[in-house]
Amino acid sequence: MAVVGQEAVAVPAAPKVRPRPSARHQRRVAGGALWIVLAAILLAGVVALNVAVLQLNLRLDDLGRERTKLRAENAELASQISSAAANARVQQEALHGLGIVPADPSETRYVDLGR
Repeated sequence: MAVVGQEAVAVPAAPKVRPRPSARHQRRVAGGALWIVLAAILLAGVVALNVAVLQLNLRLDDLGRERTKLRAENAELASQISSAAANARVQQEALHGLGIVPADPSETRYVDLGR
């Protein structure tokens, strides 16, 4: 405080002068920020990769269920084909549906082609 006449006048203190950060300190801060950005980019890539793998797994599950369903349908269709092709069914269809009767064995003749 300075005294002027009979009054005390406050004199502001000289502002503290901060030393300028050294170039080394600035490089260290910039390098740290660069590592943070790099780590964030890598983490975003890992998250994106995990999301892609999850989507592929969901699609694979859907395809597995569809494959199981198709195999069951194929087995059912094979069973129907087997039943339809059964000899007794063919004979019944020929007899009742088309009116075809089995040939009488006594009237069957064989032709010799002279080989």
